[in-house]
Amino acid sequence: MGKHKYIETPERLLAYWDEYVLWVKANPIKVQDYVGKDGEMVYRDKERPLTQQRFESWMYRTYGIWVHQYFKNQDNLYTEYMPICSHIKNERQSDQIEGGMAGIYNPSITQRLNGLVEKKE
Repeated sequence: MGKHKYIETPERLLAYWDEYVLWVKANPIKVQDYVGKDGEMVYRDKERPLTQQRFESWMYRTYGIWVHQYFKNQDNLYTEYMPICSHIKNERQSDQIEGGMAGIYNPSITQRLNGLVEKKE
């Protein structure tokens, strides 16, 4: 007997991802800053990047579902989810890379996370 899948279909996984993306963009990170000659403390909103780690923790906190096995295709039980997982990975990396290029996110970290660092010998 096969293991029960908490996410019934690949399309449902994509719907969860889309919901997560909306949550991320609606919940920026508050960064403390000081402005003006008197150094008045303010909080600035910084866009939150899409990350695999946040998606996994958001899924658990929101729905009580672990999703790492879907992306790893644990025991080859999630093969039908791989196209959606690839799409999610590409969308996540595009957000990070474009955000790094536009200066929204730290370009150095973005490069390292996505394997874009130029190697010198």
